[in-house]
Amino acid sequence: MILAVVVCVLAFSKAAVALDNGLMRTPPMGWLAWERFRCDIDCDNDPKNCISENLFRDMADRLAEDGWKELGYVYVNIDDCWSSMDRDNNGRLQPDPKRFPGGIANLARYLHDRGLKLGIYGDLGTHTCGGYPGTTLDKIQTDAQTFADWGVDMLKLDGCYSNASYQEQGYPLMTKALNATGRPIGYSCSWPAYQGGLPPKVNYTLLGEICNLWRNYGDIQDSWDSVLNIIDWFFDNQDVLQPAAGPGRWNDPDMLIIGDFGLSLDQSRTQMALWAVMAAPLFMSNDLRTLDSSARAILQNRGAIAINQDPMGIQGRRLLKEKNGIEVFWRPLSGSASALVFFSRRDDMPFRYQTSLKQLNYTTGVYEIYDVFIEKPMPTLKDTTEFVVSVNPSGVVMWYVKEAESAHFSEKLQGPLLHRYNDRSGSRILL
Repeated sequence: MILAVVVCVLAFSKAAVALDNGLMRTPPMGWLAWERFRCDIDCDNDPKNCISENLFRDMADRLAEDGWKELGYVYVNIDDCWSSMDRDNNGRLQPDPKRFPGGIANLARYLHDRGLKLGIYGDLGTHTCGGYPGTTLDKIQTDAQTFADWGVDMLKLDGCYSNASYQEQGYPLMTKALNATGRPIGYSCSWPAYQGGLPPKVNYTLLGEICNLWRNYGDIQDSWDSVLNIIDWFFDNQDVLQPAAGPGRWNDPDMLIIGDFGLSLDQSRTQMALWAVMAAPLFMSNDLRTLDSSARAILQNRGAIAINQDPMGIQGRRLLKEKNGIEVFWRPLSGSASALVFFSRRDDMPFRYQTSLKQLNYTTGVYEIYDVFIEKPMPTLKDTTEFVVSVNPSGVVMWYVKEAESAHFSEKLQGPLLHRYNDRSGSRILL
């Protein structure tokens, strides 16, 4: 009984558990194995796709050599099914010796030598979701130190095979243990996803003190329906979720599935645009070795990335949900700029949506517009000027909006928002 009281006191003392790593001041970006490769451990028959050190080296090579790293995609994250079924003689987790013969520390060095970072997966419970050894309360310090000794840069801590009371103790205790290692390790908590994602069961003030990011909702699947369900849940609950996010503490709607099998080109742009508006972590889960040019263009779109990575770190909101199937989203950005996204839920044909910036709560003035997916400046707009955007079915038009100044707009946007690629977006502004 005395031990239980001590544990609870430690779990809820701010001084004891406040995350102290200074990391992820903008949403983290990288690649994560789970959605695309799941728990494929059959390296004999599927050596290119099984969960092994070769897979993560391959993805590290692609991030380092194909222009991803320079855009901010620096994490290579291992998910479930990496470990041996048994801890070692000292009670430490160990990788599967056949699939990770070089060990995790060696893999971390391989990534670090390429300017990348390694993320790893653990589970607060008796077992991981895939049935591998979990992190029980008595193993939290051991596992945190093990990850630090290996040179790990991020930990995703899942919550299978545990309960609410266990999670209430364990997630804050892992914060304390990670701090104690002295190594900066980004901390992703799955805690709210196991408690329904909303107050009163979920305390977002506490989460912001102990985690860098957290999974609020269920796993994404490789389908448009799954993406829509996530969009709906996050924006239906934006009044609770939006204030919780900020530099170093992010809501996580889960992975980008762009380049897999379930999304069309327009739906892929929609996921990228709305993840940027949500200030979401951008973790791709795809095969970077075979990614086609259209998926690459979306994921490497510098305008969308710049919006996502805005240093103010304010999560965007849905402004309007029209009966005609058009929804409008807005995110405030640095320099008195903003992002506007027009999204169509329709499935028939491009829809011509008419509005004005004044109707979207913009103040009196003249505004410069940059179309993110066309990648070019559009005609300036007065707040009162009526305009029409043509939005493809299940697609988006995404704008960067800034009040006009004396300098030419294109000069203001040299750099992230004016790099071009050859691609048709189908979005248009008609004045």
